[in-house]
Amino acid sequence: MTSNDLPTADAAYWEAVAERFDDEPDHGLQDPAVRAAWAGRLRSWLPDGPARILDLGCGTGSLALLAVEQGHRVTGVDRSAAMVARARAKLAGHDARFLVGDAAEPPVGEGRFDAVLVRHVLWALPDPAAVLRRWAGLLVPGGRLVLVEGRWGEAEPMGIPAAELTGLVAPLAVRTELESLSGDAVLWGKEVTDERYVLIAHAP
Repeated sequence: MTSNDLPTADAAYWEAVAERFDDEPDHGLQDPAVRAAWAGRLRSWLPDGPARILDLGCGTGSLALLAVEQGHRVTGVDRSAAMVARARAKLAGHDARFLVGDAAEPPVGEGRFDAVLVRHVLWALPDPAAVLRRWAGLLVPGGRLVLVEGRWGEAEPMGIPAAELTGLVAPLAVRTELESLSGDAVLWGKEVTDERYVLIAHAP
């Protein structure tokens, strides 16, 4: 992967790629093995159901669908109206709602959640420390942040190293769990050599 292949934080980019977003194995989860791998991980990361899950940067709703199938109630937020339209279609008839909005400032009012699930979003937002504080404020007591992140690219790397993110969430959590995802090729539909991980931060 070159730096030119990497996504950007620009909203227009995500509108443009919405139609083909699910073509990536780890986005659409259309391969049964990839889907099962993500379902297993998600089951271990999220609270026991039924729980209220806020999926930020939800894209086309693939992880939201897995969460709903595991008995959770999901609210998804994405800045791309095209992504949200696809998520709504994908989860039609399920216990989920999807909102167009900024993941950094989720439009959920006074809503509070048992878990905030965020995959490959934080790296693209300004002031990650402030964003994490905002997200932690959306949790019920004892809730958790589930942050799937990484560091991609060689010439111009993008993302957040695990050590950096661990430091950012430490003041917000009574306990953190760090799990490497780089070695599980099934999750991504291919072998990966860059840094990919999930950090789970348990709130007081």
